[in-house]
Amino acid sequence: MASKNKLDTLVTVFGGSGFLGRHVVRALASRQYRVRVAVRRPDLAFHLQPLGRVGQIHAVQANLRYPDSVEAAVRDADIVVNLVGILFERGRQDFDAVMTEGAETVARAASAAGAPLVHLSAIGADASALSHYARAKAEGERLVLAAHNTATVFRPSVVFGPEDDFFNRFAALARMSPVLPLLGGGQTRMQPVFAGDVAEAIAKAVDGETKPGAIYELGGPDVRTFKELMELVLATIERRRLLVPVPFGLMKLQATLLQYLPKPPITPDQVELLKRDNVVGEDARRDGRTLEGLGITPESVAAIVPSYLWRFRKNGQFRPRTA
Repeated sequence: MASKNKLDTLVTVFGGSGFLGRHVVRALASRQYRVRVAVRRPDLAFHLQPLGRVGQIHAVQANLRYPDSVEAAVRDADIVVNLVGILFERGRQDFDAVMTEGAETVARAASAAGAPLVHLSAIGADASALSHYARAKAEGERLVLAAHNTATVFRPSVVFGPEDDFFNRFAALARMSPVLPLLGGGQTRMQPVFAGDVAEAIAKAVDGETKPGAIYELGGPDVRTFKELMELVLATIERRRLLVPVPFGLMKLQATLLQYLPKPPITPDQVELLKRDNVVGEDARRDGRTLEGLGITPESVAAIVPSYLWRFRKNGQFRPRTA
């Protein structure tokens, strides 16, 4: 997408202060782009500035619910990246407002500014899904491509990394509970992808190495069942726990109560998501719309996850490991 000197190219990144966002900002800064990070609370984005040289990364205020603020954040930008998404709903922060209407707002602003757009969605986006999250993601994709038909859309599987909300969550649960639940028997297949690899794919899109208007699906090198991933967590943190199959219906009933916690461990909508495999589709593989198709060799769960889950061991990283 970028055609002029990178030192003169401004990339506006919506949602750049979050877990994936900091990886994307780092990848863009390392390529010498100027990065404008559009967030609701710029005062909470100071941690991004050390990722680049002095003055290279700048945070501005923007809220997807207010088109004027989005247009201001896009003004003079050469390229726009939208990473904004939520895992559960709270008050006015609902799936439709953030991932559907908000996505369209960014796409319209980027189109009006004549700036190429990279949009983050998720594997499992489906207009006919029972999950509200999956439907909102699908509708967001549709509206984005209708407003900006040359946008590049990325659909990652479960994203992992040091601050992830997947492996860390279950490792923390295993530290406190003698039991880990296997939703639906734990047979749902997943293809976890490293946040750094997703960021590299987005940076390649900014570089102009993706097909305009295409939807890419991003997954790691291994497809594993939910049960296998829980076994990997337990082996990594060196704890013995019972893995107990829990029917989806019973888990959804429990999630109905848990969803009201400040940060719910699971919601009814997430139970619906876990009923379906979360892996790269055959069409994407065949057409090269994958990490490998972009020339990226994905990192495996086994290579990365132990580097940050060690803190959940009884004695941290210093406990002698048995052969």
